[in-house]
Amino acid sequence: MCGIVGILNHDGTPVGRNELRRMTDAIAHRGPDGEGWHFDGGLGLGHRRLAIIDVSDAGAQPMHSADGRHTVVFNGEIYNFRELRRELEALGHAFRSNSDTEVLLHAYAAWGEKFVTRLNGMFAFAIWDARERTLFLARDRYGIKPLYYALRGRRLYFASEQKAILACPEVTRRIDCEALLEYFTFQNIFTDRTLIQGLRLFPPGHTALVRAGRPTDSLPLREYWDFNFAEPDEPGTEEEHLEELRRLFRQAVQRQLVSDVELGSYLSGGIDSGAITSVAAASLPYIKTFTCGFDLHSASGLELAFDERPKAELMSYKFKTEHYEMVLKAGDMERVLPRLAWHLEEPRVGQSYPNFYAHQLSSRFVKVVLSGTGGDELFGGYPWRYYRALVNDNFEDYIDKYYLFWQRLVPNSVLKQLFAPIWGEVSGVWTRDIFRDVFRRRRTEMCGPEDYVNHSLYFETKTFLHSLLIVEDKLSMAHGLECRVPFLDNDLVDFSMRTPVRMKLRNLENVVRVNENDPNKAQRFYQDHKDGKLLLRKVLESHVPLEIAESRKQGFSAPDASWFKGESIRFVRQRLFNSKARIFSLLDRDATLRTVLEHLEGINNHRLFIWSLLNVDEWLNQYDPHL
Repeated sequence: MCGIVGILNHDGTPVGRNELRRMTDAIAHRGPDGEGWHFDGGLGLGHRRLAIIDVSDAGAQPMHSADGRHTVVFNGEIYNFRELRRELEALGHAFRSNSDTEVLLHAYAAWGEKFVTRLNGMFAFAIWDARERTLFLARDRYGIKPLYYALRGRRLYFASEQKAILACPEVTRRIDCEALLEYFTFQNIFTDRTLIQGLRLFPPGHTALVRAGRPTDSLPLREYWDFNFAEPDEPGTEEEHLEELRRLFRQAVQRQLVSDVELGSYLSGGIDSGAITSVAAASLPYIKTFTCGFDLHSASGLELAFDERPKAELMSYKFKTEHYEMVLKAGDMERVLPRLAWHLEEPRVGQSYPNFYAHQLSSRFVKVVLSGTGGDELFGGYPWRYYRALVNDNFEDYIDKYYLFWQRLVPNSVLKQLFAPIWGEVSGVWTRDIFRDVFRRRRTEMCGPEDYVNHSLYFETKTFLHSLLIVEDKLSMAHGLECRVPFLDNDLVDFSMRTPVRMKLRNLENVVRVNENDPNKAQRFYQDHKDGKLLLRKVLESHVPLEIAESRKQGFSAPDASWFKGESIRFVRQRLFNSKARIFSLLDRDATLRTVLEHLEGINNHRLFIWSLLNVDEWLNQYDPHL
């Protein structure tokens, strides 16, 4: 796990050493164990190292092939690197290290660009071919590891984080107003845009081969993999699926235990992280586990159930882990906001700041931690969402219903008023088109409710899960911590996509309306329907105590609905009812504050909107962009 940067000058002008060093310095937090650079005419590569596998100098980067032709900078982990290495050795390749990085060099030399389809892991890397003068860029299937790029004239920049590219004077910081509109519609950015114009996110499951001296207006992206949720032609029995899922889950966790440094696990109190910890603890006695809870003295209603520390403590006792906890209070959000905005680089889904503290806690004891991210998105853990768009006349009807549901912050009816200061910049943007474009490669003929659910699962893995992974990477690497996600093992993902919907959900004919702003949405749903993730739950239940197996789903959320109108109300007023708040150079003050007051006065729950306002306002302070 590391951070990578690079510059390619198509005119052959040598890359400046100081410029490349500024880029690696900007992401020094990603790799506290070492740094390195490589220069070849108009090409410059930089690397910050967090040593996990082969921590010796033999694993340092940039790494070169024995003949000097290929050079790689790599961020991530390849979990099947030993199997690939054995194949390559059988072909006559000789290795000088025990690292997975060197496997990438030999695999590219042996199998060419298509070797990425054989990788099981999380990665973003660049390989320079000095003979052919080509730069090969790649990002993993699911988007676990981020990669950004910018094209400026005859120059290409790329890096693990935006701030490395922004360290280059030629990259101007002009706000992408269309991306901002996208965010305030979905509390997410579905496209490859960022909040900085021209700074793009390299898409998951893609590669690009760039030829030096041949500049283009866009990166020559090529897709090598995509999600494909579909009903199997021959589904088999439930018992057959259960047996295979048990094997694949255990295999996925054990694969991701490979490490030359100490490894720990999150223990949220839920079934996913609990089952992962159970398998890991069987192989790693006295593994360290970590939980963040919340002070609930000022919480009310169902928010009183948000602290899952008792459940985590029970599992720690059962699994005999070395357990550490942290309790978050209302003031912790206020304290961490500047650091959070700087590391996150742009707001994404969810609150984010509890994740920052969870990673901070873990990083004090280990360099690698296992996370339960992905189980819900792959196996149908959000039934109240899918049921909103289950019964439709046709595909466009489905799009209309699901689009309205995913307007998490601001409905279309008030966008023009809210964005009045910059409406001229965004008036031609149709966010429904952005939403529909997620499905541009999916078939639009629907045969029944299973098809609609599979489309919803596709949508959420492509958008919601992708952003969760970006947040997890940025905030773990803020503390020099590698975060692994066993549910995103290739074999396990492939299995999930061909699992029949009726083995994931039971109430396919029900349409349930739940407000996403409601932090208690899952509890409200399960009062009537204990549904979702059925097959996976049956497998994971054997790994955790009965009390955990039978408990209702609980997301990792702070009681912000109460805090924003209680202990944090002064902070909210200071930041948003402030004549100097920078957010109002983009949004209409009166329209914005009317919505905020509805929350503060207890009329409507707008916790997501308030969090997003605070986050964007702080982003403006940290990155100082201009219109």
